[in-house]
Amino acid sequence: MLVLAFDTATDVASTALVRDGEPLGERRSRAVRVLADAHELLAEAGAAPGDLDALVVGTGPGSFTGIRIGLATARGLALSLGLLVAGVSTLDALAAGAPGAVPVIDARRREVFALLGEPRVLRPEDLELPPGTRCVGDGAVRYRAVLEAAGAEVPPAESELHVPRAYLHAALARDFGPAEAVEPIYLRVPDAEKTAAR
Repeated sequence: MLVLAFDTATDVASTALVRDGEPLGERRSRAVRVLADAHELLAEAGAAPGDLDALVVGTGPGSFTGIRIGLATARGLALSLGLLVAGVSTLDALAAGAPGAVPVIDARRREVFALLGEPRVLRPEDLELPPGTRCVGDGAVRYRAVLEAAGAEVPPAESELHVPRAYLHAALARDFGPAEAVEPIYLRVPDAEKTAAR
């Protein structure tokens, strides 16, 4: 089974090509390059888009624009290639890459998205963690001082643990179905909706 997986919810997008659970290649770039990255990965593997069996897309939480780019890309590819799609939480993928760690994604507006039993949005100083808890993700890097002052541990900024790796999305994917059934995880109302409600 040949699977294309990608996550565009954070500042560093990740795209991976996976065959029967084994990563064939991975690219990191920006959300706007996800199709180019996919094309390059397929070419390197000697495969064509028509060889794909399924897609896996990161569903956030994260950047509204990034999540929308990822879902729109997944829907477009699924429609044109007749593929089923599975959605995987960006927080779950970060957790899979760093077992035992708490994934923390920068939510902007001085908040973070964190996986604390369930996905939550809160201020970094409101994260209540046991001393020695390891935190990973771009939110952990951005708010390192706050988290470390509270007793958490944050790996160096260049650590691979801070990027939601697309091949882990493929490993976590379970429920494949129509692309339009994949729902994003936003955790808060988009700014555009707030503005329209005023």
